[in-house]
Amino acid sequence: MLFTFSLAGCNRVADAAPSSDHTAVPVRVPNDEIVGQEVAVLTEAPNVPPAITRTHATRVIVNLDVIEKTMRLADGVDYTMWTFGGSMPGRFIRVREGDQVELHLKNDKHSTMPHNIDLHAVTGPGGGAKSSLTIPGGESVFTFAALNPGLYVYHCATAPVPMHIANGMYGMILVEPKAGLPKVDREFYVMQSEFYTHGKFGEKGLQTLDMEKGIDERPTYVVFNGAVGSLTGDKALQAKVGERVRLFVGNGGPNLVSSFHVIGEVFDNVYTEGGTVASQHNVQTTLVPAGGSAVVEFGVEKPGDLILVDHSIFRAFNKGALGMLHVSGDDNAKVFASLKGLGGTH
Repeated sequence: MLFTFSLAGCNRVADAAPSSDHTAVPVRVPNDEIVGQEVAVLTEAPNVPPAITRTHATRVIVNLDVIEKTMRLADGVDYTMWTFGGSMPGRFIRVREGDQVELHLKNDKHSTMPHNIDLHAVTGPGGGAKSSLTIPGGESVFTFAALNPGLYVYHCATAPVPMHIANGMYGMILVEPKAGLPKVDREFYVMQSEFYTHGKFGEKGLQTLDMEKGIDERPTYVVFNGAVGSLTGDKALQAKVGERVRLFVGNGGPNLVSSFHVIGEVFDNVYTEGGTVASQHNVQTTLVPAGGSAVVEFGVEKPGDLILVDHSIFRAFNKGALGMLHVSGDDNAKVFASLKGLGGTH
């Protein structure tokens, strides 16, 4: 059975009586002076736009194109992705708390469906979905104030919503706090998601969405950045010994919660669910909900290959949720040293 209920977005609802403590839950209103305007730099994963250095709010123009295109899902396996910006996942958007964002959503004339966008960073009807339904060849424009700092998912919310998300329509937007983020040496964009194909894992050729598998939550593939092997081999992330690394981790779903882990490292700071406070330190594995995010930071002390996984471990080694961070530089035996292995000597 295929439901065609149209999701307007993720609205905030307050049923409880107002609290007498007005500092507990602030009512945010745009009151920053907007100075000038700029066009947002949008990046393909795993790249992240540069940190924002300005100290004032501005009008940020975001140009985002919806493109349906056939892309690699695994070796010999193709899939027609519905994308924001022609890449998987969608382009990374970076703005500053207090900015006035003007989003232009264009739907390629060759698209087979109308599309829209629901940004979890938006305070407003449908997260922008109601204002952005765009037919093939059309363009929609709306504005919103970046009121809440944090790391947020965006996705298509056109009916049938699960189909649009399952076909690849998700990405992330970072609203930097006014004071900025702590300085690090490397930032990367990693987004997990699932694909539900008619064919089995690794079955060659062009694969299509199996809605029954999606409804039953039985993914054929669970991947980082839209494809098996997107972060391995010559596509591995790169860092050097002594550097600090920040990962912006998202989960496009559409169904599963990620148990995100980096084999060979401990997260020094975890900003749970994409918030702006480091809520945990010295963390081995953090949960990233479907439609949610997390920010993790850690220093790299040892050269070698660190392995990114969803620690629901069959997903990593049998469905594709595996990546690599290659660390180069001088070794330090005090951090780790192998004294004797299989057939080795002391």
